[in-house]
Amino acid sequence: MTVAAVRVAVIPAAGLGTRFLPVTKTVPKEMLPLVDRPIVELVIAEAVAAGVEEVVIVSAPGKAPLDGYFEPNPRLEARLAAEGRDRDLELARRGERLAKKVILVHQQEPRGNGHAVLCARDAVGRRPFVMIWGDDVVLGDPPVARQLVRARERQGGGSVAAVMRVGREALSRYGAIDGEQLDDRTWRVRRIVEKPSRGESTSDLASVHGYVFEPEIFDELDRTAPGKAGEIWLADAVNALAQRAPVFAYRFEGERFDTGDRGEYVRAVVAAALERPELRDDLASWLRVRISDKRKAT
Repeated sequence: MTVAAVRVAVIPAAGLGTRFLPVTKTVPKEMLPLVDRPIVELVIAEAVAAGVEEVVIVSAPGKAPLDGYFEPNPRLEARLAAEGRDRDLELARRGERLAKKVILVHQQEPRGNGHAVLCARDAVGRRPFVMIWGDDVVLGDPPVARQLVRARERQGGGSVAAVMRVGREALSRYGAIDGEQLDDRTWRVRRIVEKPSRGESTSDLASVHGYVFEPEIFDELDRTAPGKAGEIWLADAVNALAQRAPVFAYRFEGERFDTGDRGEYVRAVVAAALERPELRDDLASWLRVRISDKRKAT
C-alpha cells in the first residue's frame, strides 16, 4: 500500500511564553535567538529537511514580531538593496523563504494546545502533516521530523509521536507513553498518561517535540471536550485516535532542548554555537577557561 507523502507542517506558536517573562512580554518565545537564528527558524528547517514544502504557523494576536518574520519588509529591503548589501538582503528575506509556502493563522483565544493544532485544519485539509512545537529544538542528524516520517512509512501509515526516555522522577512533567513495544525504537500506543503520578505510568517514555499526524486527528480534536482549565488538550485527542486508528511512538535520536525553560534555552544557545564552525573553537576554548576559573574560585 502506498503511503501518502508528508508535505505540510503545522507549527503551534501561539503560547504566551509566561515561563520566560519578562522578555516574552514583547518578544515571542519562538523568536528568541539561538546565536543569530530565531528558534522557530530551526523548527521550520527541521520540517523542510523531512520533505515538507508548506508550513502553517499557528500564531496569536499580539505576536507581531513572529508574524512579521514571515512577511516581506519593503522598507528594510529597499535600504539594503540601495547600499548593495546583498548578503544582508538575503538574510532579511530568509524567514519568508524557509519553505515553498508559509501560511500564518491565528488562535484568537488561548484555548489549549489541541485547539492551536485545530486552528490549522482549513489550511492543511485532508493531508498528513508534521507537527512540531514552536519552541522545541532537537539537534540531530537526521532531523527528528525525518525520523518520524520514515517510521510512519515503515509502519504503512498511521500517526507517530516523538518520544524520549526520561528518569522516573522527571516523568511527571511530561505525557508518558503506555503501549506495546514493536522494536528497539517503536511502540504501538494505547494511551498517553498526561503528567503521571508515581506508579501511574507503565513506561519511562515521554512524548516531546512533535508528531506526524494523519488528518483524522482534526476529527478527534473537533470532538474533544475541554479538559483541565477548560482547554482542549492534544493528548486527549491522541488517546481517542489511538482507539480507532494506529498511533505509534518512535524513540528518536538527537539532543532535545525545551527552549521555554531558561536553563535549557542557555544550553541550546551554547550547543547551537558549538555546531557553527566559525564559532566552535573560540567558544570551546573560552568555556574551558571559564569553567576552570569558576572551579578554582569555589
